[in-house]
Amino acid sequence: MATSRRDLFTFLSPKRGESVAKKIRLPYCDDVSLFQKHCTACETKSCVNVCEQEIIKLDKEGVPYLVFDKQGCTFCDDCFEACPEEFLNQELTYIQAKVEINVLKCLSWHQTMCFSCKDPCVDDAINFLGLFRPEIDEERCTNCGYCIGVCPVDAITIQGVS
Repeated sequence: MATSRRDLFTFLSPKRGESVAKKIRLPYCDDVSLFQKHCTACETKSCVNVCEQEIIKLDKEGVPYLVFDKQGCTFCDDCFEACPEEFLNQELTYIQAKVEINVLKCLSWHQTMCFSCKDPCVDDAINFLGLFRPEIDEERCTNCGYCIGVCPVDAITIQGVS
């Protein structure tokens, strides 16, 4: 049975999905105060049901947030269109977050050829110095999260920003 490159080192990352330090707000959300006011009041939570990538989850208080352990955001607009409130900004083309590569965990930073994070990046926001040392180009990165779940050693993290 063939093993994919990204599955090869999964034993090194037993806590997949625990890399989110702060909850990541939904796409199109550029105002934290409006998010906290409207998202906690919404009873439909239709954004969770319409997300084809299944990355929108609800916390204990019923507030939606993003989880990138298996998929990323395609910016399909489905959550925007399903939201009964009118506080989301469809012009916002990135998620309010910051993606980082932990160079101590990253295989490429330790001279092992791995392009698991670069392959799914449609924004071409991960640059390699030679064949090694990947870096996030913050000007191009939309924080979609596709690079996070595919990293075989869980070296990519994302944190919400206020």
